[in-house]
Amino acid sequence: MDFLNAIVALMNYVIIPASSYGAQLALGALGVTLIYGILRFSNFAHGDTMAFGSGITILLTWGLQALGVGLGQLPTALLALPFGIALTAALVLVTDRAVYRFYRKKKSAPVILVMASVGVMFIMNGITRFMIGVDEIRFDDGLRFIISAKEFKAATGLDEALALRSTQVITVVTALLVVWALFWFLNRTRTGKSMRAFSDNEDLALLSGINPEKVVAVTWILAAALATTAGTLYGLDKAFKAFNYFQLLLPIFAAAIVGGLGNPLGAIAGGFIIAFSEVAVTYDFRKVVGYLMPGDWSPDGPIQLLSTEYKFAVSFAILIIVLLFKPTGLFKGKSV
Repeated sequence: MDFLNAIVALMNYVIIPASSYGAQLALGALGVTLIYGILRFSNFAHGDTMAFGSGITILLTWGLQALGVGLGQLPTALLALPFGIALTAALVLVTDRAVYRFYRKKKSAPVILVMASVGVMFIMNGITRFMIGVDEIRFDDGLRFIISAKEFKAATGLDEALALRSTQVITVVTALLVVWALFWFLNRTRTGKSMRAFSDNEDLALLSGINPEKVVAVTWILAAALATTAGTLYGLDKAFKAFNYFQLLLPIFAAAIVGGLGNPLGAIAGGFIIAFSEVAVTYDFRKVVGYLMPGDWSPDGPIQLLSTEYKFAVSFAILIIVLLFKPTGLFKGKSV
């Protein structure tokens, strides 16, 4: 029984939350890696694009709820999400026309585009805060738990309780569907193949008659869809606060670089590597060790490598190690 209690504790505090968080990072990293692979620069405004898209989705969610429209046991935000994606895509397309297109035509160095994206980041952050405020917002409605702690303990008789939130399951299922749709689009459609060709060899793609403006526009639309979806899922699973998405930029970039910038499969793997590393390194394993140890012996102090306040230090450390020893990432993307 103690072994089962230890497994349940690991599931409850490490495996389930890390899986949900990893799916959110993977979607965010996919957006970063698409922009880097096709537009050739690191978009520092991606975190605030997530915040803007999530904020728009929340406002639309409140509007639908005021009209009495919902999805029953599913969050109303899922109904508002496609409209949030459309408005976010419109914003990033306007931003590209107003800012990035000028530097692309001048064939500016990537660092110039990076600095431009920093400016865009601050503007989008201000717009988001003005639009929805700076307070923490919870907007998850519908069924809260698929497995509640009380029901689990009553059904199993274990001392340790397992709680599985509906938002965690929705996050993983939605991420799987989005990733499947993205890979299908990139591998099976003519536009997707054009984007891959443009990423592999821009000059050869242009000679083949590929329209660069169309590729750029579709890239921004996909990045906006991934950012809004990732941001909304993160907000549903935890809570929405505009500044949190700025903080997410480090683990998202770490995930993209660890997997290999420009490699979609690497972005997914990197997202889960960063998530499981952050959660496992900052989790206090005292309870798990106590279940596994013989007799009544239990550790007196916490058993964790780092406090939860240093969670982002984990992704930063992994990022530095990868940049030093394998700059192309695990899946051999473009070097940074």
